[in-house]
Amino acid sequence: MSDYAERKLFLGGRLRRLRRDLGVTQARMAEDIGVSPSYLNLLERNQRPVTAQVLLKLADAYELDLKSFSNDSEAGGSASLTEVFADPLFKDLALPRQEIAELSDNSPAVAEAVVRLYQAYSDRRRRAELGAEDLEGGERAGLVITPSDWVRDHIQHQRNHFAELEEVAERLCADLATHHGESSDLGGALRDRLLARFGVKVSVTPAEVLPDMLRRYDYHRKRLFLSEMLPVTGRLFGMAYQLAMFEGGEALTLLLDRAGAPDRPTRSLLKVSLANYLAAAILMPYGAIHEAAEKSGYDIDLLTARFGVSVEQVCHRLTTLTRTTQRGVPFFMLRVDSAGNISKRFAGGAFPFSRFGGACPRWNLHSAFRTPGRFLTQIVETQDGARYFTMARTVARAANAYTTEDSDVAIGMGCELKHAIKLVYARGLDLDQPRVTPIGPACRICERPACPQRATEPISRTLLVDDFSKAISPYPFAPG
Repeated sequence: MSDYAERKLFLGGRLRRLRRDLGVTQARMAEDIGVSPSYLNLLERNQRPVTAQVLLKLADAYELDLKSFSNDSEAGGSASLTEVFADPLFKDLALPRQEIAELSDNSPAVAEAVVRLYQAYSDRRRRAELGAEDLEGGERAGLVITPSDWVRDHIQHQRNHFAELEEVAERLCADLATHHGESSDLGGALRDRLLARFGVKVSVTPAEVLPDMLRRYDYHRKRLFLSEMLPVTGRLFGMAYQLAMFEGGEALTLLLDRAGAPDRPTRSLLKVSLANYLAAAILMPYGAIHEAAEKSGYDIDLLTARFGVSVEQVCHRLTTLTRTTQRGVPFFMLRVDSAGNISKRFAGGAFPFSRFGGACPRWNLHSAFRTPGRFLTQIVETQDGARYFTMARTVARAANAYTTEDSDVAIGMGCELKHAIKLVYARGLDLDQPRVTPIGPACRICERPACPQRATEPISRTLLVDDFSKAISPYPFAPG
């Protein structure tokens, strides 16, 4: 609480947004936290600072993580806004960081709208550069945020944790244990449950029958087909996913309605993402995975063996352990291919990387492709002085029967350095005086000088080219 106690916090915008997300009136919230409606009104209008006592009452009344009032990892967080306003489009405005932070703090919904507009603008600009601006016709092309971006932002706004789905999973796991026993094969239990309750038969199918699919549910025949190309962990997850779609119907609908996706494709993608979340919670129930992770020092290989799941599934699940009363290490996670394309981005805590660009080349996530299947560790430091302990390794994706294409992707995970003492991967390292690698966001907005990995000069600085010398960085620039 010391950070909150040392300075006055004016969080009116975030309080209003919290109320909106919870669907409660000002009078109801005032009653819940033991203040008068008039005082809460003053707080929301930033005419009074939010005290530590009020924050604690909010956390207690609504089971909130106090870190939810620090929204840098969200779509409208100050980090995302800083990246947006670093674009040359705004160079003449010379926007000070303090004003950007104030916009994020006082008007988080407006800040998120700005980020979404910039995302749409960036997408349209990229399409124009590729000569595909009018590919979809009319003014719609490139102007709407993509479903994947919308879903990613929504999940991150929820801190990648859905209590309603955790409750569904825990009830279902208790029922499975009651009927099949604690030591029963989970795959068999899932298969029996699908057949007994929903009349669905599971079949492992030759690859040539499902040449372009890994899983398919035939609604009319009530058959779940799983490709033989799926590993055992993938087949298990496929059954858990289908069961999640059946068992989580009411909870999924509630969350989908509350989210208010802008169109049907986005709603459908969000439904799949939430069903995947529930499937992971069925395979790795919150209490069990939290206890096992804490006792093992978050040994990912041990957790994959204990729960019969894949490395990627464990890594993703660990980013969701943010229950207020049973919190795990707040990890962030990235998944990238060998070309650097990011296909997953989740965080249970702080997220130090660029929203609109790729990961910093000095982070050894990219080096993981040179040592497949091995965890690489690294301690990195961002431009604001924050330090993170990170791990990276490759995992194989399910593919066709034979292909010359590289199917590996790299998984990068990390947490604030203060949590590293709990990790088996940090044992033997000097965490008080560690060897640190300075990193930054995307090169175009990174202002670290003398970086040998720099791909371009920062757009906020003037390039300095000297005919008679060569700097360490291929793009030296003037200091701020």
